[in-house]
Amino acid sequence: MTTTAPQVGKDSGRKRGGVLGNTGLYIAVSVAALLFLLPFYLILRNSLSTDPEITGENWKLLPSFQWGNISELFDDPTVDFARSMWNSTVIAVSMTVGTLLICSLAGYGLARIPYRHANKVFYVVLATLMVPTAVTFVPSFVLVSSLGWIDTYRGLIIPGLFSGFTCFLFRQYFLGFPKELEEAARVDGLGYWGAYWRIVVPNSLNFFAAMATITFISGWNAFLWPLVIGQDPSSWTVQVALSSFMTNQTVNFHLIFMATAISILPLVFVFLFLQRWLVQGIAQTGIKG
Repeated sequence: MTTTAPQVGKDSGRKRGGVLGNTGLYIAVSVAALLFLLPFYLILRNSLSTDPEITGENWKLLPSFQWGNISELFDDPTVDFARSMWNSTVIAVSMTVGTLLICSLAGYGLARIPYRHANKVFYVVLATLMVPTAVTFVPSFVLVSSLGWIDTYRGLIIPGLFSGFTCFLFRQYFLGFPKELEEAARVDGLGYWGAYWRIVVPNSLNFFAAMATITFISGWNAFLWPLVIGQDPSSWTVQVALSSFMTNQTVNFHLIFMATAISILPLVFVFLFLQRWLVQGIAQTGIKG
């Protein structure tokens, strides 16, 4: 009789505390989501507005829906934006495929193939991460220029195919990959290449998807190297084309925002397509030696 009432009080107090805690969590998540979506709202709102509506004092929540800004962007005689989108797509896709192939093979070799100098090679790869990009920028440009790769896809893609950080992540992941699967493959007569291609890759799609997402975004957002190598307007990427709408004399705000809204669509599609593998792949890096 004396112990039932306090127990009921404790249970009700826990329930109230749980409800309040969940409510606070939902409020915090909602506020964070609004803050995250605010830049996207501003991009969409300004992309469908005129310059006076963007910079004027009478700011409105909704745009005037200037759909003609889209045709104005693609019909601009000074910037071939469609060509820039195509260039960025070719560069980002090529860099993603090439980086995944080269870095995954390098990481697998460092993690699995017995070689007495494997650790030394790995330390050299890590040492490249400590070299600032500004130090290698000029020598890379001189080399690409001497090869005649200015204003070519080769000059824009090949120098960025290898990434020491991506190689490091692949090595750490393969160190945690179950060796039993590879040993069973070798019993069946497969070598290192066969085990890699038939066993390791099909069972590592989550991690490959995560690395593909990161590499694609990096290649798509690259600015400085495409700006220097792609000197002809026909070689401009999206990021270089965006900068052309802002000069010392004029700033076309509505075209900048419209170009920005269109340029982020491929990144959104890639992220939505690979999002379910992205978190799992990052969690599987292992970061252990």
